[in-house]
Amino acid sequence: MRIKVKTAEHQKETVKINTEFIQLQSFLKFKGIAETGGQAKEFIQDGIIRVNGEVCTARGKKIRNGDVVTAFAVDYTIVNED
Repeated sequence: MRIKVKTAEHQKETVKINTEFIQLQSFLKFKGIAETGGQAKEFIQDGIIRVNGEVCTARGKKIRNGDVVTAFAVDYTIVNED
């Protein structure tokens, strides 16, 4: 018996920020990926979130212009408006 698994295509989104950086945990709440800080912490500690292609387990990681945060098959590219 064979089972076919559909994989979701990665979506891409550009996110504009007007500060030098945003902390990863705050970014997840800002984009609505996590409803609470506690949920953001779980996502990060469980290795679900990637920054520039690598699993990131640091909640306070500073996300800056040009960084790409990947969460649940969506690539968020950070663009600084300054």
